[in-house]
Amino acid sequence: MNRFRSRLQELRWLAVGAAIGLPAPALLAVVAVSGPTGLVGVGVLLFAGAMWAVRRLAGAQRRRVGASPPYRPLTGTGWARLRTVVRDPATWRDLLWLPCQFGAGVGSLVLAVGLWLAAVQCLTAPALRALLPEPTGFDPAVLEWTGRSGPLTWVLVPVGAGLAVLAYWLPRHLIEAQTRLAAALLAPTAKARLTARVDRLTTTRAAAVDASAAELRRIERDLHDGAQARLVVLAMNLGVASDVIDADPAVAKALLTEARAGAGAALTELRDLVRGIHPPVLADRGLAAAVHALVLGSTVTVELDLRLDRRLAAPVEAAAYFATAEALTNAIRHSDARQVQVSLVDEGAAVRITVRDDGHGGADPSRGTGLLGIQRRLSAFDGGLRVSSPAGGPTVLEMELPCGS
Repeated sequence: MNRFRSRLQELRWLAVGAAIGLPAPALLAVVAVSGPTGLVGVGVLLFAGAMWAVRRLAGAQRRRVGASPPYRPLTGTGWARLRTVVRDPATWRDLLWLPCQFGAGVGSLVLAVGLWLAAVQCLTAPALRALLPEPTGFDPAVLEWTGRSGPLTWVLVPVGAGLAVLAYWLPRHLIEAQTRLAAALLAPTAKARLTARVDRLTTTRAAAVDASAAELRRIERDLHDGAQARLVVLAMNLGVASDVIDADPAVAKALLTEARAGAGAALTELRDLVRGIHPPVLADRGLAAAVHALVLGSTVTVELDLRLDRRLAAPVEAAAYFATAEALTNAIRHSDARQVQVSLVDEGAAVRITVRDDGHGGADPSRGTGLLGIQRRLSAFDGGLRVSSPAGGPTVLEMELPCGS
């Protein structure tokens, strides 16, 4: 039964491929007619509409074969976007792919279905001859080929068996051929991949520089408004105490007590600031111990799954720690979660971090700075963040941080 379903799925895949390629003649005709006159009148609309349709068809085939889109980003006005489309090499690769898909898609479906029909007619040729001994208006093709000859109809039975085997075996290879065709013409070229990677690294470098500058400003502000102010008060109290210690020892003692308390508060703030920059436990004992210590201070129940058997590079450990801390903080503050699951798994080439909470959901990176901060932190290492947060929950954050092996 499963094999029967698999054969039906293969035929369905081929049918969709044929449907994708079927509009090719009409679209190519529109492009050919409107292209030379694309700068005037209705030609612009026809050309733009045809290119939009071509991209939609190519995108559908890419999704079926798992290829990533290679297009240049579209920005600016309608004219600027149209010029970008025309100058994009991927556009012309789409136009080259379209007639190939028409031939491969329609031809594959016709061949696959035709083989099954031919196999059935050949296998049933003797029965058809017995049921239709005289010519009719709807004679099967096998009876016309054999002239209703009894021996010849029986000869077609083993031929039908061979055709059935071929019809069973061939569709998966036709699918593979269409997949290779799409990969060759629709997937990004090496140059396009390199350009996209350079653009992405340029963007992430700028984001990392901005994040570093913002972090330095935060540290400066915390020092100025916190520890520095307390140390100034401490110095003033010590100065006044030294002036009045002979004349009024009681006042001097009170000032020294206040200075001692201020020194303790300043020390606590400095420790908190250092912990925010780079927790000592992270430097001393590694990522697993630092995340475990982070979870111990949580106000909600946290299930922890740590599969980290080695120390990673210090920048990677810091990025993973702070990304986990930010995700946990978001879950506690914004989602009303009662339970959070945190998982860190070392997969060799990357660390995979998953934070799942049972809150009300609705998390959106475009509406808050927390998730954007995580994205910027991970993007500096060419990592990524995936967010699944439907209304009503649960919220699942999946982070991947390349770390080498």
